[in-house]
Amino acid sequence: MNAAFNKACRARRQRLKPAFDAPIAARLKPRPLESQRSRSVLVVLTLLGLALSTSSQAQQVSLQAIVSPSSVIVKAGQPVRFALHGFIEFNSLAEMFPYIDSQARRWPDSGLTDGERQRLARELLRRGIESRVVSMADERPLEALLTHTRDELRQAIAQLEEPVPPGYGDAFLEVREKWKGAVNCWSASSSLPGRVLSNWYPIAEGIQLYGATYDSTEHFWQAVKYHPDVTLAQLTQLLGLLEQRTWDPWLAPLDADPKVYLPNAYAVEFLRRNLAPERLRWFREELGRHGLQPSDRARAAQQRGDTPFRFSAFDEKVLWGDLADLFHLIYGFSVSDDPIRKGLAERHFDGIYLGERKLAFISEEFRSLMLEIWKVKYLQMARFGDVIRSIPLEIRLEHFLNDGDSPDIPIPIYVGYLNQIRQMARAQRQRP
Repeated sequence: MNAAFNKACRARRQRLKPAFDAPIAARLKPRPLESQRSRSVLVVLTLLGLALSTSSQAQQVSLQAIVSPSSVIVKAGQPVRFALHGFIEFNSLAEMFPYIDSQARRWPDSGLTDGERQRLARELLRRGIESRVVSMADERPLEALLTHTRDELRQAIAQLEEPVPPGYGDAFLEVREKWKGAVNCWSASSSLPGRVLSNWYPIAEGIQLYGATYDSTEHFWQAVKYHPDVTLAQLTQLLGLLEQRTWDPWLAPLDADPKVYLPNAYAVEFLRRNLAPERLRWFREELGRHGLQPSDRARAAQQRGDTPFRFSAFDEKVLWGDLADLFHLIYGFSVSDDPIRKGLAERHFDGIYLGERKLAFISEEFRSLMLEIWKVKYLQMARFGDVIRSIPLEIRLEHFLNDGDSPDIPIPIYVGYLNQIRQMARAQRQRP
């Protein structure tokens, strides 16, 4: 992180205000079309067809149902929920409207201008609609949106008899424009390239990164958040310290200031969820369910040993990753004289330790590791290089997971790296 950011962090700790990075919204500009246009268009249509494929047993959802605020999408008898900030969930868009209104009015004496409140409401509306459409549980909403024209979408919204907030139609149009030529690269994508480009994609032969072998790039990304010497016993001890504390007073200053909360909303909601007593208890119980010994080291346990895939990519994210993120975020958001900060520093959750380097958890230097490990996966492992090169440049590579924007590498940065590594892989193929 640069010197100005570090200075801001120090000032935040003195004022009980975090100074983590605000989300970076810049994305790569579109690239020119390839010369072999006909081949590219064919591949585009193929990939979009894959992305829109749905189970033959699932009943289609109409466009009118997608845009109707009160409609609840149901799959297997259960509502398909969507979220803002990853953790604040809703069954319908109408259910989300009061929450958006409450956020726009949340800080009456904060100095936010009317224009800033209106922009906040519009941004939350667009993100909520995107979370509703680009669902992690059901592809039918996206299918309905992309298999209808802009005019048909406008007509469906014009036919609504329910009240909608300002900008409702524009938000749907923006989401459609974004996803009509994009692939969501995640582990459950109906697009084969989308699945392969996920960090969760299992690598049968393993991947060599920084002197160790991992089952996937996700395994490395989460394992490296633990110092090589940290043991299971020490993690359990830290969880015990967290369980002894009442966290609402600690969270209150993060909620109270929009200049703190708004740039870090996902991180604050992540902390709120994972500091709940039942969640802390869950972490402790899970650490004891995998045949690990108290003396086992957390990072080594996630590396490939005699048995491949000891932990799934899901385990890596939900157990190891969330637990490490919890410790790192508590350290970052705590004031300097908070006793919990000292205990976390003693267990090396004051940074990321990689060889001789120590990287700040919220830093460009740590985030750039993602690009470095992708250079191994896509530039040194031929089979993955072939996959990422096969996706034409007119298809944007995206990553959207229920409006969750992980603090260690915000989604816009992740997406920028993903498109950058594709450019690098294509340039590698073109070299004589």
